[in-house]
Amino acid sequence: MNNGHLNNFINGQWTPSSTKDFLDVVNPATMETITQVPLSPRDEVDQAVQHAAAAFKEWRQVPSNERIQYLFKFKALLDEHHDEIAKTITLECGKTFAEARAELVRGIENVEVACGIPIMMQGYNNEDIARGIDEIMIRQPLGVVAAITPFNFPGMIPLWFMPYALATGNTFILKSSERVPMTMQKVFDLLAKTGLPNGVAQLINGGKDTVDAILEHPTIRAVSFVGSTAVAKYIYSQAAAYGKRAQCQGGAKNPIIVLPDADMEATRNIVADSAFGCAGQRCLAASIAVTVGDAKAPFTEAMVDAAQSRKVGYGLDEGVDMGPVITAESKTRIEGLIQKGIDEGANAIVDGRGTSVSGYENGHFVSPTILQDVQPGSDIAKTEIFGPVLSMMHVNNIDEAIDVVNSGAYGNMACLFTQSGAAARKFRYEAEAGNIGINLGVAAPMAFFPFSGWKESFFGDLHGQGWDSIEFYTDKKVVVERWPKEWSRKF
Repeated sequence: MNNGHLNNFINGQWTPSSTKDFLDVVNPATMETITQVPLSPRDEVDQAVQHAAAAFKEWRQVPSNERIQYLFKFKALLDEHHDEIAKTITLECGKTFAEARAELVRGIENVEVACGIPIMMQGYNNEDIARGIDEIMIRQPLGVVAAITPFNFPGMIPLWFMPYALATGNTFILKSSERVPMTMQKVFDLLAKTGLPNGVAQLINGGKDTVDAILEHPTIRAVSFVGSTAVAKYIYSQAAAYGKRAQCQGGAKNPIIVLPDADMEATRNIVADSAFGCAGQRCLAASIAVTVGDAKAPFTEAMVDAAQSRKVGYGLDEGVDMGPVITAESKTRIEGLIQKGIDEGANAIVDGRGTSVSGYENGHFVSPTILQDVQPGSDIAKTEIFGPVLSMMHVNNIDEAIDVVNSGAYGNMACLFTQSGAAARKFRYEAEAGNIGINLGVAAPMAFFPFSGWKESFFGDLHGQGWDSIEFYTDKKVVVERWPKEWSRKF
């Protein structure tokens, strides 16, 4: 940090930005300004890219079993400083300390999986594809790659990308969200302690101009992104226009279906955690609950109780279940969408607007909200609220419920609550979403599976995590070779 300003991490050094433009980083619960983040200009992006390109020449030659030694050290340091990083996540993002700790666990899983690169990066070969001719497929790193990550998971989402990029032999540039830049400052401090060579991993702070400089830079081969659908489309189209490989995770409007045979107590707790956890600011939050038949009354009663009993407050205080949303603008937008739902005919059976928390009266708090009788074709049914709001619909059978799921523009996640194996199989077979949950409210894949997403929730071919990451961060090279006997030396 320099004079209260955060620095960039370029070529192994914390480097002050030359910009005169800074944004305040604000604790969303207390409204305290924690620090300021620079909006780095294009020439600083270029500096990072040039150092990354220079480092790549040597880094790609480091054997994969040696590259992962840095990741083993990195994982140990993340474990050692787990609570310190989680506290920083809570300070700048607002989620509870428990949620921040859990987020980091899922991020560290990706470091662990990336340590398997010596096996995961292997190619394949066939002898005698024709007489005396052999064919080999090998994987090689792309070069300089970048990721642009969001505010809602400042610890986890950068780790969806960085470990795999480094393990496969690429050099990596991160542009983390300017709203929550402090978490990655701590993470890169730890990364530097591993002895990772200069220029292999770098951190550049900034806003849209910084993003555009990344997208337009000719040396950057691939870009990863997580954020809203509108921005995901922009990143994907710009990356394609400049000849880059891209994986862009967009928004969501995740439906859950509750059948009459569901365990209502368990379903209540699971759905409440999904809809209201992290203040609803996650791409796998349950947004729409579709009750089927006789499930409506008991599920509605259970969810009203769950919403009203959830304690809202500062994420570092004891006993708090849900923190604030990220900004005052987010609070205004969420409360406006609640009103829009009411104007469209929905009934706010739990209304979380106007929440004030004692001691944190200026915080951006919106309490859990339930909108009943939301119509499938309404705007509120189609709009990603990205806040602690659960919309409820009712249908007569599972076929109608699946129609509701498949009619949506998004396809990030869909979940079913039931004790029927036949219903579960039908749902997983017919539901048009990339992540399916059965009696789960957050169907978040483990790090060794791809974080899938369909339709308007994802733009690209290869997702983050697991084998998809290996494919994304490597080029396949096919070698066909023949060595005629008459060319061989005779001994």
